[in-house]
Amino acid sequence: MSNISIHAARALPGGSVARRYQQRPGLWMVVAAVIFSLLALLPLGFVIGVAIDTGWQTVKTLVFRPRVGELLLNTLLLVIFTLPICALLGVTLAWLTERTRLPGRRIWSILAIAPLAVPAFVQSYAWISLVPGMNGLAAGVFISVIAYFPFIYLPVSAVLRRLDPGIEDVATSLGTKPLAVFFRVVLPQLKLAIWGGSLLIALHLLAEYGLYAMIRFDTFTTAIFDQFQSTFNGAAANMLAGVLVLCCLGLLVVEAASRGRARYARVGSGSARSQNPHQLSPVLSLLCQLLPITLTALALGVPFITLVRWLYLGGFAVWDNSDLWPAVRQTLSLAASGALIITLCSIPMAWLSVRYPARLYRVLEGCNYVTSSLPGIVVALALVTITIHAFRPIYQTEITLLLAYLLMFMPRALINLRAGIAQAPVELENVARSLGRTPLQALCSTTLRLAAPGAAAGAALVFLAITNELTATLLLAPNGTRTLATGFWALTSEIDYVAAAPYALIMVLLSLPLTWLLYSQSKRTAGL
Repeated sequence: MSNISIHAARALPGGSVARRYQQRPGLWMVVAAVIFSLLALLPLGFVIGVAIDTGWQTVKTLVFRPRVGELLLNTLLLVIFTLPICALLGVTLAWLTERTRLPGRRIWSILAIAPLAVPAFVQSYAWISLVPGMNGLAAGVFISVIAYFPFIYLPVSAVLRRLDPGIEDVATSLGTKPLAVFFRVVLPQLKLAIWGGSLLIALHLLAEYGLYAMIRFDTFTTAIFDQFQSTFNGAAANMLAGVLVLCCLGLLVVEAASRGRARYARVGSGSARSQNPHQLSPVLSLLCQLLPITLTALALGVPFITLVRWLYLGGFAVWDNSDLWPAVRQTLSLAASGALIITLCSIPMAWLSVRYPARLYRVLEGCNYVTSSLPGIVVALALVTITIHAFRPIYQTEITLLLAYLLMFMPRALINLRAGIAQAPVELENVARSLGRTPLQALCSTTLRLAAPGAAAGAALVFLAITNELTATLLLAPNGTRTLATGFWALTSEIDYVAAAPYALIMVLLSLPLTWLLYSQSKRTAGL
């Protein structure tokens, strides 16, 4: 099958035989895609069902109260202050590393995305260790900015790399000053990247638990977790989850409406020449160096120094913890099995979305993206309620935990697998079927083999996401199961920062490949 070429499909009479095998998707593919899409809607269905069962009067009493207003205000202020600062830092740093001759700009571009290798709750742990009195909104905004600004830097820098310099040259030739060229020509081209990164940051702000619990800043996620622990799946926690879901859906609507209908692509190949970075004066170059140096020191230097300090104080004894290495094994086991299962479950939806881009399949695919934007605590609450009432045998088992990972992280595998399948010629699959292969055999022997790099990238992203997942694992993990994230959280809750340091270090080391993978993908996207 490896010797089949695209020309073989064309050699068939009029291509009719090959086309005959592409008329309808396999029934099992459609059924599998529908099942996984319906599973993805469980959290939304849970929120709606709980609201109906609770009754309007109780809902009104639980939702329209001062406590909810306080949480909503905290959330709004967190988003309002964090997003503009992240956007300013991300865009400025991207311009310095991609459009100027800033000394060491390639190293700074790598270090700019390195904070993604440090989980947000580890950042909080590092800063609390350094400044024990950090708490409240200001601390939440500060740590959120240094933890999440790479989500804007990464897409903006990728756009700047492939932006046609001819557009700026035309504006300059018309007498537009350099600063005006940036705001009138370059910045509008960055709109989608900025809005997309801002949406991702906002969703992280709504979903994050460990970061804000450690600095004692109340958000919906911390309040829901506290309510769950005190009342175990009570109505108050469920109603707070409902409000949180509405906030997430509201963010999705605002982001979609803000995109507009402007075109961001041009017809033709554009300018053949490469970018011409701006030469900075010695004084300006020195001043501009302060930004990446400061961000690197805050986002990477403080966590590194803190971990080294705690590990030094603990000595070799911290590595002799009887719970540490079982936590490593359980984390790797859950992450590996979750990555494999989620990647396999993504195949039907990815294949249908590429081979048969009908409206129905787009809707099914969209179900997975909407649900993945919801906080992990909402997914966990939904599965707790459903398994207790309808599927008690799997309550608080690894099956439920893996199902939560599937609902939360399937898009990470789906996006990469879809890209890989799109690059696999459909003719090879059709010819394989015309030669007697079953649809599944044709899919496995041609398309999936060619899409293997994309599938591997998606599996790696899922693996690392599971490694650092905290909230859903805390609520759903079976008794006796301790991952690196939950073990770290248990020790920091006991103020045992020394014993928690090895857990944090191992999570960072496991996350480093994700940083390099994201950097490599952004380079490939820009055609470098």
